[in-house]
Amino acid sequence: KEEGLFLDTSIANNMFMANYNRISRKGILRKKLKKNFLNTFFSKLDIRPNDPEKPARDFSGGNQQKAIIAREIDRSCDLLLVVQPTRGLDVGAIEYIHKRIVEERDKGRAILLVSFELDEIMNLSDRIAVIHDGELNGLVYRKDTDENELGLMMAGSIKKVEAVI
Repeated sequence: KEEGLFLDTSIANNMFMANYNRISRKGILRKKLKKNFLNTFFSKLDIRPNDPEKPARDFSGGNQQKAIIAREIDRSCDLLLVVQPTRGLDVGAIEYIHKRIVEERDKGRAILLVSFELDEIMNLSDRIAVIHDGELNGLVYRKDTDENELGLMMAGSIKKVEAVI
């Protein structure tokens, strides 16, 4: 809410800001592309109310978060930094976002996931880095670790750095 959206601007304009070049030609907004673009976002994410001209402020926090995540994933950058992507979302939205993150990873996109949800980290990560007291305390492959070991690294009880960066 503080940095991801302009709350007094329509949710549609918030979605366009990062994708304007895809829905315009020579700087002129193409209405048909704009409509298709919005329909895709609203139908995939089940954003409610389904009124793209409403100010972002009028959407629930979960719907605002889904819109931000969808907008950023859709930009197709080489690196996607995702911090607490599912915090406060319902189960359906969490599943959708996890699926999209995995799809992006499978396309070869680098994803840096920062989360306090250990289940989320375990389900989405290939490699896991643990920072304790400001230092790298663990760097392991997901397949070679478990919640117990990660918990010990998070507590500073053990140090294990074996995954290649």
